Amino acid sequence: MNHTFTIPESKKIRLIINTDAKNEADDQFAIVHALLTPRFNIKGIIGAHFGSLRTDNSMQESYDEVKKILNIMNLTNDVPVLKGSTEAIPNESDYIESPGADFIINEALKDDPTPLYVGFLGPITDLAIAYMKEPKIADKLTALWIGGGAWPNGGFEFNLMNDIHAANVVFSSDISLWVIPENVYKLMRVSIAELAVNVQPYGEIGDYLYQQLIQFNFDMVEKYIPTIIERKKKSNIPFTNEEIHGLNSWPKGEMWHLGDSPIVSLLLDDHQYGYEMRPAPRITSDMRYVHHQTERLVRWYNYVDSTFTLQDMYAKLKLHYRS
Repeated sequence: MNHTFTIPESKKIRLIINTDAKNEADDQFAIVHALLTPRFNIKGIIGAHFGSLRTDNSMQESYDEVKKILNIMNLTNDVPVLKGSTEAIPNESDYIESPGADFIINEALKDDPTPLYVGFLGPITDLAIAYMKEPKIADKLTALWIGGGAWPNGGFEFNLMNDIHAANVVFSSDISLWVIPENVYKLMRVSIAELAVNVQPYGEIGDYLYQQLIQFNFDMVEKYIPTIIERKKKSNIPFTNEEIHGLNSWPKGEMWHLGDSPIVSLLLDDHQYGYEMRPAPRITSDMRYVHHQTERLVRWYNYVDSTFTLQDMYAKLKLHYRS
């Protein structure tokens, strides 16, 4: 992009975004925010799956949504878009093929001194596949993951639910990992009124971001929740109490969580006092944390500055599209 200001080349980073973009309505904001950020040399965007509770083609839908965003921003030929894995890995020993995982491997193994970061806005499947295929990538990138329940106990969380095996593979690896868990990413609260003032008026992409969130608000209530309930009944797997609570309480109507946006702000400023280095847990099938070791440490966030995050996004939209 032709950014409205520049920064020193030595401060720029390489970034790959892995996104379940059509799962709901917040990934789109993080993707656009990243594209508007001059510090990022975005090497590619990977469409990720988001399970099969409401669609049989979740990865393809994510891939198509990324292409749509780039088309609206006139960036179709500027950023490669890859397809990620169509489903979760079957266990912690066997991987499935994924063009997105191969892309991560290829970028990580390049002879390029610029730091490489990979941001995961959904399940961490493609990183697990990349690591299982080529363990040499472990010390050549830093991964950021929007996922997992609150420390220390864990519990139900959507991104983790869609590939628990992958999370265990990555947690047990040597990959530098920053975890932004649910209790932290849900600090990114915004009202629809706030988005109407600060996003919708700014360019075709601003209008799209706003309108797709409004539409999803209705679609979730009128289409997706009934579909999820019906598919669950057919699977003969009963809802957990946490799942029932989630269905009954979300969406809330006049607000949203832009929960994927910390990926951008933490790469602008890593919030030095907003995290602790903690031993990576083992994750059980019901998404609880088992604390079984003390040597493998990951960066575990307990705070992200929502004002800094959202104001930077609003400012960049206005700088690019105020006319």
